Amino acid sequence: MPATIEDLVCWKCGADISALPLPLSRFSECKSCHAPLHVCRLCEFYDTAYAKHCREPIAEEVKDKARANFCDYFRAKPGAWKAPDTTAAGKAQSDLEALFGLKPDSGAGSPSTADAARSELDKLFGADKK
Repeated sequence: MPATIEDLVCWKCGADISALPLPLSRFSECKSCHAPLHVCRLCEFYDTAYAKHCREPIAEEVKDKARANFCDYFRAKPGAWKAPDTTAAGKAQSDLEALFGLKPDSGAGSPSTADAARSELDKLFGADKK
């Protein structure tokens, strides 16, 4: 079933692109992030599990899947945008904080990280001011 205008969003930022006429031309771009829209990443045939990332067996290979192209098999796909997965980055940040004993700022009244680090260095090297 072909995509309807109401279902289409930008492959790069997720912005609504329903105001653009279908079929998308090679020069169509997202009004929000200015990404080209006639790209493999927005096509219903785009699939990383297939050779050349395309399920259309006779389409010419496009090297840059995020760049506008002239593919005659292009059909815009609803739901091409995937929200970035930030769980790995959040876990890595938490692990670093635990490893180095850092805590996110708890608000006013707590010494800054730089002040705390300076204080620890002064204690370590015996430069406490008396």
